[in-house]
Amino acid sequence: MIYIRKAKEEDLPIIRQLAEQTWPSAYSDIISQEQIVFMLEKMYNKGELLGQLLHGHTFLIASELKKDVGFAGFSIIDHENHIYKLHKLYVLPEMHGKRIGKILMNEVLDLVRKEGGQYLQLNVNRDNKAQHFYEKAGFKIKETVDLDIGNGFYMNDYVMEKYLSEE
Repeated sequence: MIYIRKAKEEDLPIIRQLAEQTWPSAYSDIISQEQIVFMLEKMYNKGELLGQLLHGHTFLIASELKKDVGFAGFSIIDHENHIYKLHKLYVLPEMHGKRIGKILMNEVLDLVRKEGGQYLQLNVNRDNKAQHFYEKAGFKIKETVDLDIGNGFYMNDYVMEKYLSEE
């Protein structure tokens, strides 16, 4: 059985560890090892994660048999238009195909709806096969972006969006 818990400050090292375990398989065919290391340090250092937590990001951790196997993170990005953003959703490679990503996604969607969200957006690398997961979940490509993240690296993403009607 999969359990979902809301992460607290003491869970941030678990999120970092899960990111370090999931990113190589998620991105090694898409971006360089150098960029993976750069992005992990930039996005998952303790200060960055703590800042996100303190500024309204919600992190969820999925576990099975007391082993943490995945996580998601989201926040509101536009109060006026009730737009939320899914910043992170990763599941350990050995747990793929066990519906953990879908469980995490459904929990995020439920929480965003309860908070009054009307749209959920996310960025996904244009070459990432996760795009198909998001399309199955009802997301549509809204735009294409190339984001300069420093050190000569870019994120070449689709911005995807899902309208959160009363489904």
